[in-house]
Amino acid sequence: MKKTLLAVVLLFSATITFGQEEEKKEKEAPKDGWTRAGNISFLFNQSAFNAEWLGGGTSNIAGNLSLSYDFNYRKGDLTWDNKILADYGLTKIDDQEFTRKTNDRFEFNSLLGKQIKESNWYYSFFLNFRTQFAPGYEFGEDADGNEIRTEITDLFSPAYLQLGPGMLWKKNDNFKVNIAPATARFIFVDGAFTDVGNDQADIDVFNDGGGYFGVEANETNRFEFGAALSAYAKFEIMKNVSMENILNLYSNYLEDPQNVDIDYTANVVMSINKYLSTNVTFQAIYDDNAIGAFQIREVFGLGINYGF
Repeated sequence: MKKTLLAVVLLFSATITFGQEEEKKEKEAPKDGWTRAGNISFLFNQSAFNAEWLGGGTSNIAGNLSLSYDFNYRKGDLTWDNKILADYGLTKIDDQEFTRKTNDRFEFNSLLGKQIKESNWYYSFFLNFRTQFAPGYEFGEDADGNEIRTEITDLFSPAYLQLGPGMLWKKNDNFKVNIAPATARFIFVDGAFTDVGNDQADIDVFNDGGGYFGVEANETNRFEFGAALSAYAKFEIMKNVSMENILNLYSNYLEDPQNVDIDYTANVVMSINKYLSTNVTFQAIYDDNAIGAFQIREVFGLGINYGF
């Protein structure tokens, strides 16, 4: 885990160094008022094979819809940055009974800062909220070999809320790091998953530590207090190719502070024209309250892209 954490931090450090070189090119001072920018992309892929195709293969269809929207405000020495991230994807494979999710995320980030004199440092307060849109399932087979699925997650189950004061270093909207050493963290879950004796809870959603995303049996929430670090860097690798990096770290003072939660996302967008692009997304999550291993997600595809 330590080696992987080091690799993630080194990767993000490299992108920050690249971003610093890009920032040297910028000369315009930031203006007061609202700035808004967003991007919607739809990735689609499909494969089909007839019964006589001897090379092997299974017909399938998949789609992934993503939204990234920033709405930031500046007034003198006060900044307020807000970002919404939403992803949802499905795939249907011909010989499987159920449609399966390939992606499901909703995240809202809000960061308020008051500049210290004329430096890049700010007193800050941040809020982060994360959940998903639809139920998540574990798939298997019954005694007759038929495919079955069991619901293990749902909307707001889990849901994470983090907030706290800190110090923000901000070069501009595309390059910033926030350190919050006194962060409150809440984990919310549906009581149906933790109610011992309930049929839904009997599916054994509890992890090796005896909790459901850290929430104990017959409870619906968990409180933690610790330190959080968030970093954001976005820049152009070359003409029409941009890279966005988002890193979040959290350590719970109250229990196993050495087990740092990691959430790193890299988004690369290669624009073909105004409406078509190739998108690559890589995400790595480590949260021992959920599972004592890294969760890895990768999405690649040619998609319809619209910036606003």
